[in-house]
Amino acid sequence: MKLKIAAVGRLRAGPEADLVNDYLDRFDKAGRNLGLGPITGHEVDGKKGGMAAEATLLEKAIGNSGPVCTLDERGKVMSSPEFANLLAKWRDQGASEPVFVIGGADGLDPALRARADVSLSFGKMVWPHMMVRVMLAEQLYRAGSILAGSPYHRV
Repeated sequence: MKLKIAAVGRLRAGPEADLVNDYLDRFDKAGRNLGLGPITGHEVDGKKGGMAAEATLLEKAIGNSGPVCTLDERGKVMSSPEFANLLAKWRDQGASEPVFVIGGADGLDPALRARADVSLSFGKMVWPHMMVRVMLAEQLYRAGSILAGSPYHRV
């Protein structure tokens, strides 16, 4: 099952990009035998039109992908094993290409949030959207490790 990350903003060279690339590479390697991956990324520019303009660009990046999972502070807080189970469920149900959507500095447009099949939160704190990419990449790798029975995830 292919996966997609659609995000507002360009991830420039630096520590965040290094971490994202490292975790996504690890996920691609670990996920092959599990029927997970590869992951593609689609970045859209933040626009002066705010969340509505960003939502239009994100909708284009989402395309026919699905299910749609938004990363949003109002979303559901999941444990890592619950997240791994969600990925396995999508894979086992034949999901074509789940897409994880990360908004810009102001978040996601309400209409785009309403379209989501799942909304995921990394806690009640608000995180910079570039850090959310790092955390998502790590959790994807962790989910793959959990599903593979790897010792990376410890309880």
